[in-house]
Amino acid sequence: MAIRYDLWLDPDNVARHQAVEADLERYFMERFADYPHIRLFGADPYDYDAPFNRLYDVLMARAGEYCEREWRYVPTPEQLTRTFYRAVGRSNKFLRDPDDGDPHRSET
Repeated sequence: MAIRYDLWLDPDNVARHQAVEADLERYFMERFADYPHIRLFGADPYDYDAPFNRLYDVLMARAGEYCEREWRYVPTPEQLTRTFYRAVGRSNKFLRDPDDGDPHRSET
């Protein structure tokens, strides 16, 4: 199996990798705008039928295709995941359950 990931094939092209990652983050933010508010994983984060987990799978596939089409670039799974979660952190579309196990969240 041949290596296809641009980051691995040309690790010194930092400017291009950063530009693609910034565009991927914008891409995810734009896709989130298409959805109503999405509740982050509740009691079972491994419930693969939960809306967040289904959204993740779909957007990972679409983002990979987008990069290949628009940038002629094949992102690594780590690049896709990192930019996805950076976009989730910046988006106001995601809701968290009050009791999500985060000890640093205030009760109010």
